[in-house]
Amino acid sequence: MFVNALLSGLTLGGVSALVALGLTIQYGVSRTMNLGFGEMLIASSFTAFVIFGTLGTSPYILALAILPLGFGLSWLVYRVMLMPLVRRAKTGMALKIDSMLLTFGLLFALKGVLLLVFGGNYTSYSYLAVPVQVLGETVALNRLLSFVAAVLVGVLAYWLLMRTRTGTALRAVAVDPVGARLVGIDVTWAAGLAFAIGGGIAALCGVLISTYMTFTAEMGVVFTMKALIVVIMAGVGHITGALVVGLAFGLIEAFVAAYLDPGLTIAVVYGVFLIALLVRPAGIFGKVAR
Repeated sequence: MFVNALLSGLTLGGVSALVALGLTIQYGVSRTMNLGFGEMLIASSFTAFVIFGTLGTSPYILALAILPLGFGLSWLVYRVMLMPLVRRAKTGMALKIDSMLLTFGLLFALKGVLLLVFGGNYTSYSYLAVPVQVLGETVALNRLLSFVAAVLVGVLAYWLLMRTRTGTALRAVAVDPVGARLVGIDVTWAAGLAFAIGGGIAALCGVLISTYMTFTAEMGVVFTMKALIVVIMAGVGHITGALVVGLAFGLIEAFVAAYLDPGLTIAVVYGVFLIALLVRPAGIFGKVAR
């Protein structure tokens, strides 16, 4: 049972960590809270469902096209909808509040479109749902491939952010926008790029999740809330922390489901979140402001 729970937790936590990474990049750099993040993810799941059902194209190939689509749409949302808020916001807190209100409306708009087109029923499709043996335990191949894809994208995103000049610019803006502007970094460009990267990651995660999970047009808020919990618990803007905590939450959910009761997973996750906030209000990997 232990090995089975471990494998289940890793496959679940790998994609969860990638989802949290996308929101961390968006919020940490652009300072705008995107409450419509989960709806972008679910819209991507439905896109994969429709194209796979119509053309039979592998979802993993579709992901290569849907990721840049999510990138482009997110960049457009930032430039058209959020930039006016950035220009008029007098303080960082005002920008956060305004962006939350705007993306809260975007959340309902996207959800309304999805409900109109697909209805509120659970949706799924079968793709590579065949058992494979790993460490003596049976794992569905689609879950295993999604985990591998999530790890590869996570490593690539980490390399981009930590080992390239563009990543250095994004991290500089995340730490101190004013200081970054003084050394010649285009903060507006960096914020838009980060928002777009986060949207691209959300779109990719939607495709991966659709291969092994049932989903509905109303599930977007669930992914947004889980990602927010990971971002806050890790420490806002902490890339490595988001990956570690996201993976840890997947393991916690799997072991609670295996050894206690599947119905307790959400309660335990929120309990761990509250305890972590009491002990480390700035996040496990965050630095306390002085």
